[in-house]
Amino acid sequence: MSDGFELRKFVAPEFVFGVGARSLAGRYAKNLGGRKILVVSDPGVVAAGWTRDVIDSLVEAGLPFALFTGVSPNPKVDEIMTGVALYHAERCNVLVAVGGGSSIDCAKGIGIVASNDRHILLFEGVDMVRLPMPPLICVPTTGGTSADVSQFVIISNPLEKVKFAIISKSVVPDLALIDPATLTTMDSYLTACTGLDALTHAIEAYVSTARSAMTDLHAIEAIRLISSNLLPSIANLNDLELRSNVMQGSLQAGLAFSNAILGATHAMAHSLGGALDIAHGECNAILLDHVIAFNLPTASERFEHIAEAMGLDLRGKTSVQKKSALLNHIRELKSAAGVDRTLKELGVGRDDVKFLTDHALKDPCMATNPRKASKRDIEVVYEESL
Repeated sequence: MSDGFELRKFVAPEFVFGVGARSLAGRYAKNLGGRKILVVSDPGVVAAGWTRDVIDSLVEAGLPFALFTGVSPNPKVDEIMTGVALYHAERCNVLVAVGGGSSIDCAKGIGIVASNDRHILLFEGVDMVRLPMPPLICVPTTGGTSADVSQFVIISNPLEKVKFAIISKSVVPDLALIDPATLTTMDSYLTACTGLDALTHAIEAYVSTARSAMTDLHAIEAIRLISSNLLPSIANLNDLELRSNVMQGSLQAGLAFSNAILGATHAMAHSLGGALDIAHGECNAILLDHVIAFNLPTASERFEHIAEAMGLDLRGKTSVQKKSALLNHIRELKSAAGVDRTLKELGVGRDDVKFLTDHALKDPCMATNPRKASKRDIEVVYEESL
């Protein structure tokens, strides 16, 4: 692929990065013409105190608000429609999301429906959102999903046991207030899962068939930042410098994947999350090395760059040795981070593989995977991950 000669677009929101950024929500909401704000968050983030900080900034700016916290870890169709009803009932005109990918995706879903006046299920796919959302400000609190800077929305449909993707520049937030301090209330396991999710974003963006020179810059720096700072941040949960480095890595990974799209790891993880309602970051971590092993023959040079960004010295090694070094390093990183369960331990059985594969193959992320995958290829990767 000749990156320098192909047309590529790059979309990103305005963002403010640094400790204390969350306190700017009120000022920016007012600048965006806010009259009444719907704050979308979840009970865990509320308990951690971050939602209160954002609400305080709204009150200080003289802005009334309504609070919606009916968000579960994989945001559901019905949760979005309930949020839309509250948005209209309270006569809101601006959204502020405080939380991880679930809260932010739920807020995006509310915004899509509020503007377009159609059920959220009708927007599945690419460029299906015709009218822009109301203004949306995001305060991310996990340093993993990067939903605050992406043109993705991932929603669960429990009736069909699937997750579906909405991909549109219309869902890129107006502003992300990226405050590394919000990571300090995550426990070590959530830190590990969200960090490995961000690492997966960067790796898949770097080998994506839709990559560009611009996404490469962000992806490779994200790999460097996350791989060198994740384990220390797990061991030192209150270290703001380490948390800032991981948060910056997550941001860079988000800018990369929002524009380069992703690959088979995410397609397969979305299928798992939709069918079994299990944590997205952990699904990615379990699948990552198995998908890399599948993709390596098609993108070996790209994976060498990834290995080098992770600090591996590949000089003098054969291609087989390089492959082993990268896969072993990722497996050791997962184990050291404490993410070492298998899909079987999460409740996935061999009987689930066909259903999971059928839905993974339909996921938009599969289209940009560097190696074309057959049904049997995906089944084998799932089976290897059990």
